[in-house]
Amino acid sequence: MLENTVWRQYHQENNLRQKVSEFCKIDADDILLDDKELYAVVKSKLTKKELKLFAMDTAGVPEEEIKTEMSLNDEELQNTKFKLYKKLKQDKMRSSFQGSSLDTED
Repeated sequence: MLENTVWRQYHQENNLRQKVSEFCKIDADDILLDDKELYAVVKSKLTKKELKLFAMDTAGVPEEEIKTEMSLNDEELQNTKFKLYKKLKQDKMRSSFQGSSLDTED
C-alpha cells in the first residue's frame, strides 16, 4: 500500500497507524482506517523534513545518521524534533487523523 513512501524507506512493516496513535495520544482504532488516506493526511500536515524525521526517528535510526542525512546539527535536530512532536499533539492535528471513519461514542 505505502511501498514507495518515505515511511516505507525506514519501516519494514506498515505501522504508521500505531506510531501516529502513540505520538498523538489517540486510540489506534479511532484513526482513519485507510492507510493511503492516513498517509495523505500525515503528509499534508507535516513538512517534508518533519515527515522524514518522524519516519526515521520512529524507525530507531541513530541520531548521528539522522543528522547526517538531514544536514542538521545537535541543536537543530532537537528543535526540529520538539516542533514535530508538539505539532502531533495539537488538537487540530489529532482531529485530522480521526476523519469520517470515526464513531463518535465517548
